[in-house]
Amino acid sequence: MGRDNDSRRSDDSDLDMVNRDPNGLNAYLKVGFEDVLAEPDDAHSIDCVWRNSYRCYNGGKNCCYKLLTVLTGLCIALYWGCTFAIVAYNNIWCITPSMKLFKICTGVYRECCVSVTDCVCGPICRSFGLLFSRISVSNK
Repeated sequence: MGRDNDSRRSDDSDLDMVNRDPNGLNAYLKVGFEDVLAEPDDAHSIDCVWRNSYRCYNGGKNCCYKLLTVLTGLCIALYWGCTFAIVAYNNIWCITPSMKLFKICTGVYRECCVSVTDCVCGPICRSFGLLFSRISVSNK
């Protein structure tokens, strides 16, 4: 089953080319013209300036973003793919077995601590509970 998921993920035929942020990871990153520039009612520029500012903003943003992704996108994607592979490797092959070993080795100490706590703290807490349970408050 794991191999089927891996082969499905590596196949780009089901890649959504329209909605490229289906999980909303970057929903906070609004960079549209209306989200960045706005003129209040009392301060309007000439219509042609506002219209051409819109075109310049979107053209510059799109051109610069596409240029940066062409120059660096593949290398950065490779970097992040390798980084998350290393993180997965560390968790699967190093951290999880180490934590399991730690739990096995400290299990006896945990049982001892629980026993001591039950034997020492339990009776004290029960005694205080009985002592304070006799307190009654009345409002006048």
